[in-house]
Amino acid sequence: MSNKITVQNVGQPGKTYQVDAAKYLSVKAAMLAILPQEAPGLTVAEVIEAVKPRLPQDLFPGGQTAGWWVKSVQLDLEATGVIRRALKSPVRLWAV
Repeated sequence: MSNKITVQNVGQPGKTYQVDAAKYLSVKAAMLAILPQEAPGLTVAEVIEAVKPRLPQDLFPGGQTAGWWVKSVQLDLEATGVIRRALKSPVRLWAV
């Protein structure tokens, strides 16, 4: 069994989830490396495309499931105040 990490979801305050630690930490590091430090930031689609080449192939062969993991990490990082999202559509993200 793989190691797990507890994450939050900005849309569900107080609720936590257990996810694969290695995948979470890989995506988190990749996201923080590519996100700008100020608005307007990047769209979620831009984030997914930018992180795929940075992810380990043994965890994400061919970028598989990267989109799901980006969204999971995004929601956790928003909940913990590490990143922010634009108030208007489309969703754009940047690091705090």
